Amino acid sequence: MSEREIEGHGTVEVRRSTRRRKTVSAYREAGRTVVAIPSRFTRAEEDAWVNRMLERMAASDQRRRPSDADLAARAADLCAAYLDGLAPPASVEWVANQDTRWGSCTPARRTIRISDRVQGMPEWVLDYVLLHELAHLLVPGHGTDFWHLVERYPQTERARGFLLGISYARDTPAR
Repeated sequence: MSEREIEGHGTVEVRRSTRRRKTVSAYREAGRTVVAIPSRFTRAEEDAWVNRMLERMAASDQRRRPSDADLAARAADLCAAYLDGLAPPASVEWVANQDTRWGSCTPARRTIRISDRVQGMPEWVLDYVLLHELAHLLVPGHGTDFWHLVERYPQTERARGFLLGISYARDTPAR
C-alpha cells in the first residue's frame, strides 16, 4: 500500500492485491481516493492506471456535480424542450442554505436556486427539480396550470417519488 498527494486530486492511496488478476477499481474512502490494482503491476503500470482512474472519477464527478454554468445550460435546454422556451431564467445556481427545499425561484428576478443536496442525484431528478422551478417562472403557485407544465417532463412522477423517499429517510428516526 502506498499513499501520495496528487495535485487536483488530493490524497491517493494505491492498494495492491494478490487476489486481483486483471481488474482495477477506484473509490473514495475517508477523504481520499483509493485505487486497487493487481500486485503484479509495475510502477509504470500503476502510474498509468492511477491517472486513468482519476480521470474517470473526475469525469463522473463532473457529470454528477455540474457547475453553475452547466446548471444554467441544462435549465436552458429543459426550458426549450418542455416549456417552449417561455421561461428563460436570468440565473441558475447551486446554494448550500436550503435544508428543507430542493429548489426555489424568485419570479420577479427570474432567478433559480437549486439545493446542493441535489448534487449527485440522478440526472432525471435534477432535471425535474430544474423544470419545477422553471415552471414557477410562468406560474407562481402549485395549481393545476403549474402541474400541467411540470408533467410535460416524462420523469416527473418517478423523480417526485425519489425525492419523497429521500425526505422520508431523512425525517424518519432510526429504529
